[in-house]
Amino acid sequence: MDVFDILDRLVAFPSVAGRPNGDIAGWIEAYLAEHGTRVTVLPGPEGDRSNLFATIGPANVPGYILSGHMDVVPAAEPQWSSSPFALRREGERLYGRGTTDMKGFLAAALAAVPALAGLRLARPIHLAFSYDEEVGCRGVPHLIARLPELCAKPLGVIVGEPSGMRAVRGHKGKAAARVIINGRTGHSSRPDLGLNAIHAMAAALSAAVNEAERLTHGPFDPAFEPPYSSLQAGVVTGGHQVNIIPDICTLDLEARAIPGVDPASLLAPVRARAEALAADGFRIAWNPKSAYPAMSLPPDAPIAGLLHALTGEAPLAAVSYGTEAGLYQAAGLDAIICGPGDIDRAHKPDEYIVTSELAGCQRLIEALGARCAA
Repeated sequence: MDVFDILDRLVAFPSVAGRPNGDIAGWIEAYLAEHGTRVTVLPGPEGDRSNLFATIGPANVPGYILSGHMDVVPAAEPQWSSSPFALRREGERLYGRGTTDMKGFLAAALAAVPALAGLRLARPIHLAFSYDEEVGCRGVPHLIARLPELCAKPLGVIVGEPSGMRAVRGHKGKAAARVIINGRTGHSSRPDLGLNAIHAMAAALSAAVNEAERLTHGPFDPAFEPPYSSLQAGVVTGGHQVNIIPDICTLDLEARAIPGVDPASLLAPVRARAEALAADGFRIAWNPKSAYPAMSLPPDAPIAGLLHALTGEAPLAAVSYGTEAGLYQAAGLDAIICGPGDIDRAHKPDEYIVTSELAGCQRLIEALGARCAA
């Protein structure tokens, strides 16, 4: 199978984040086994989805991890020109959910396996494919925790998120949470007998707005756009109709932090203001939704030099989106982003990747293999 056949098969799996992924994980496992690759299936605590880890070459020698996620975001938008889970080719463009984010990278890595397997690798190349990245990098921490028993400490991790095949050394961290305020309902003509949850949420929203404004004043990191950490309220829901005192209101919010700042700490003022409402009789629930740390790789890191040599371009300092790379770095591994496609095409109807991008990624992986050969 070539890279296009593999991508066709991968896109056909509707592996939306948060759902069972046995079909796509099982197909990848079988494909790797056909090529004599050692594969370990790593079930997650959810019980219905798994990470995969595979090794080509000697596992007891430090090598490199190619990291990607098998899940995709939903594809319910009506603007799709064709089925999002059936690969469609128009000229050089290949359309389908996940083509760019990031089944294109998975396809290129899998297409390179026969060539890698034919080399006498002195250093191994590992494939680390995770689940539920799109809902807060929930799967990969379980994979990272198992690495010491699966392989020698790697020299570095290449996370194949779409970067136009330009290596990237940094991204912001993120934390997201949901706050739920429960009050007491009643007729709107007697507000004195109820507890208006929407009015109470205004206090938490005010804290979020104030914190967002405060963050614009620094600290700063000029590698990023914007060059400061940020916070936003993304979704507010509550109430039933205008003449009923709303007894529940929900707020979803997120923070994105420059390196050196704990993203969860940026949400603390909002949480404190919300939980203070308990003194007025409200019931408050604070539910963390996701979190991952920032990634900041020094310019002189060996893997940055390796990617410079393989791509012919110096790595970029940073991108605005987040990846699993921060979690690998937090675990003590040098990580860098480099993958096919453009992030601006992701999470949209008619997501696509270009055939030359897939071919270029496969060539880079095979060139990495040649450097690892005995």
